[in-house]
Amino acid sequence: MQIGDIRYLFGYDRWATRRILAACAGLGGNTWAAPNAIGERGLGGILIHQLGAHQRWRHGLSDSSEPPRPEKGPLPSIEALTESWEQEWRDLDAWLERVDDAFLARTDEVGVPFWQMLAHVVNHGTQHRAEAAALLTDAGHSPGDLDMIDFAEELARGTA
Repeated sequence: MQIGDIRYLFGYDRWATRRILAACAGLGGNTWAAPNAIGERGLGGILIHQLGAHQRWRHGLSDSSEPPRPEKGPLPSIEALTESWEQEWRDLDAWLERVDDAFLARTDEVGVPFWQMLAHVVNHGTQHRAEAAALLTDAGHSPGDLDMIDFAEELARGTA
């Protein structure tokens, strides 16, 4: 896997997550903050966990400061979570500018290549977006199609 492929995957991840966050607009507080909708998490909890995992993987692979744990704090508003995601994407873009193919080929102590870890981050987000999409659809706020091919077609048309 090359850095262009990783950037594409993270572009899809951002596109799909933005669709989920946009679908959250206008939700009632009970839907956003309800616990135990899927496992022990509700919609807000799922999305804050997705952000925290995204941040921790980036921090872990960049050997930076103590990684954030936003799940440990109070549940933010939809607007505050959206701004936190926007900041994470700015930080991710800056970090990915420094990542190259040699970095992606490095492995951890078990032998897992870094590119596979980064692909995992996107796949992890897909799981939680699917959970969030189901909850949003049940609440009458479907995010619409989140398939990677939809992202690819929007990119090809220049609308992504």
